[in-house]
Amino acid sequence: MTKQRSPIVLPWKGVEPVIAEDAFIAPNATIIGDTQIASKASIWFNVVLRGDVSYIRVGERTNIQDGAVVHVSSKELPTLIGADVLIGHMAIIHACTLEDGCFIGMSSTVMDGAVVEKGAMVAAGALVAPGKRVGAGQLWAGTPARYVRDVKLEERNSFPEQIQRYVELGQAYSSLVSD
Repeated sequence: MTKQRSPIVLPWKGVEPVIAEDAFIAPNATIIGDTQIASKASIWFNVVLRGDVSYIRVGERTNIQDGAVVHVSSKELPTLIGADVLIGHMAIIHACTLEDGCFIGMSSTVMDGAVVEKGAMVAAGALVAPGKRVGAGQLWAGTPARYVRDVKLEERNSFPEQIQRYVELGQAYSSLVSD
């Protein structure tokens, strides 16, 4: 059996990350500074959350998938991620707000001051430019991202199932990496 590793959890200027006991943090994730991760959230392999020049908040049951980077810009622009948010592999989330229940596709980028409202979707590979607002229940795609259509009922109805699947997967992985 191989020796289990712990995630890298580093203080920044005396501020320690705060991580809920029942959150899953992958062994090679990096969590830095003024970062708070709520209950049943999951932070997957090779994810970096760097709350150094401002702060990061991650809501309950949110999952940030493999290789994503979450950073901040300044004291005026933290990164706020609500509850039940799905963030796909290799996404870049930078000094923005992701409201409850939104979906951020793989390899997409959400930039400084942008807001993705409740239940909205950002398509894989999209670039949400600084200061843009993706309306509640809208799908945006492209580079730069633009409104494409409203989120379909079946897409919206699948969000809770996907969130629950990641909560369960995170809990299963937690039992593998705990001492």
